[in-house]
Amino acid sequence: MTREEFHSVVQANQAMVFSLAYHLLHDRAAAEELAQDVFLSLYRSLDRIASQEHAVFWLRKVTMQRAIDESRRRKRRPVVALEEVPEPGMRMPPEDALLGDLLRRLVQSLPEAPRAVMVLRYQEELEPSEIAQVLGMPLGTVKSHLQRSLALLRGKLERKGVTEPRR
Repeated sequence: MTREEFHSVVQANQAMVFSLAYHLLHDRAAAEELAQDVFLSLYRSLDRIASQEHAVFWLRKVTMQRAIDESRRRKRRPVVALEEVPEPGMRMPPEDALLGDLLRRLVQSLPEAPRAVMVLRYQEELEPSEIAQVLGMPLGTVKSHLQRSLALLRGKLERKGVTEPRR
């Protein structure tokens, strides 16, 4: 890949890289730093990137791996901002549950691998086979993570009194 192609790859994919990092880390500054680091690594690896499609695959894979690593590091040394501490007795409005903060927090509570699978499936709209390639895991594991995570999220939503709309 040439340096000119690199510029177009950055322009076309910077939002995707940031979004993946942000949805796994839930920290804007950390996601921006991780995105910069990923693009710097891509620049240093230009001679090994065969095409723009290869670059997009590489960006997804490296972003997810680094975000998972950073998430694990943060669990060992958690930092919670005062603004993020919930008010005692605070309730979520039921009409906003599926699209609001509640669902995001529930997805955030998933372990790294299932959370990464959920973000790639429902945010990036990748097929399970593509997710398996990006994360380097068997297709059956991806499907298992999807099935278990969806069941877990439904159960948590039901316990919070949120039900699925009837069709």
